[in-house]
Amino acid sequence: MATQFQHRLVGTLVLVSLGVIFLPDVFDGEKAHYQENYEAIPLREDFDTELLTAPVEAPEDVEAFMPQEPVTVTIDESNESDESEPAPVAQVEDSSPKAGYQDSAWIIRLGTFRNIENAKNLVSTLRGKGYPAQLMPRDVKQGELARVEVGPNVSKDKLEAMTADLESLTGLKGQLLRFNPLNP
Repeated sequence: MATQFQHRLVGTLVLVSLGVIFLPDVFDGEKAHYQENYEAIPLREDFDTELLTAPVEAPEDVEAFMPQEPVTVTIDESNESDESEPAPVAQVEDSSPKAGYQDSAWIIRLGTFRNIENAKNLVSTLRGKGYPAQLMPRDVKQGELARVEVGPNVSKDKLEAMTADLESLTGLKGQLLRFNPLNP
């Protein structure tokens, strides 16, 4: 025979299990199911076919003159004291490129990075330490590579002295290269 305590225990278990099963559905309320309606974009039946047959105008040709060699401008200001004289005349002279411009500046290339964020962090660290560092994009089409460079500087000896400091600071052994302003 079952005691009164066992009857109460079984009754409580039945009520709790029914509450666990049915109460979430009662309190959840009415469930609404949303379904998005997709409609196809209809084709335009009133399309103007004259647009397809209209000729495309050719671009305009513009004559432009660019000198083959660099140009320097000299201003003759020998008539400064007399105001009645005409204004100074500017003379344009062709000048050949300087023979030593390729040797005029140097850079230290610390490395080429695939992760742009790492390169930006390195540049900000170097700038914080007082180095003239910049980020040069190398080839955007082939996966976003970026070069970190220090310089340019006219003094090759000064940059050579910096390489040891940069290596101890960053752990990267930099290359000392000539700076080419036309193809950085």
